[in-house]
Amino acid sequence: MPLSDALLPEFDHEMASVRKHLERVPDDKLAWKPHEKSMPMGRLAMHLAEIPGWVVPTIQQDSLDLAPPGGPEFKPRPAGSRQEALEAFDKNVEQARAVIESASDEHLMKPWTLLAGGKTIFTLPRIATLRSFVFSHAIHHRAQLGVYLRLNDVPVPSSYGPTADEGQM
Repeated sequence: MPLSDALLPEFDHEMASVRKHLERVPDDKLAWKPHEKSMPMGRLAMHLAEIPGWVVPTIQQDSLDLAPPGGPEFKPRPAGSRQEALEAFDKNVEQARAVIESASDEHLMKPWTLLAGGKTIFTLPRIATLRSFVFSHAIHHRAQLGVYLRLNDVPVPSSYGPTADEGQM
């Protein structure tokens, strides 16, 4: 079985769960944050929408510099609405899925590097980058969004089993 065939069910499951969380982001709470050091809910929603888009450079480039010397630095942006975040997410998931599907085992085992300002943050095989930098990263922020939803009395959707809001699956 090709590695991509093993990755895709996990990708599909996690992205479906992220989408359920994004669907519940209230438009009137986009500026809300639980703490001064926390990102606002609209920024968190857009960050979750952007994460699947990182699959494309992971597969198609050998590295990504978030602040390339002499070049433009990555600038995070908040979602202007739940719909904007969902549209960006759906587009990124569709592109990511196609790129994963087309990746060979050999290519997935090649190293990939994340940099900031020309300095290496990490180098991992592409498959490990997908699992940690994309999948696990999305899981982490999905859970964070779940807390934001809970603190705003928005029912939290299930990811791996029932939540206090949804009871039995």
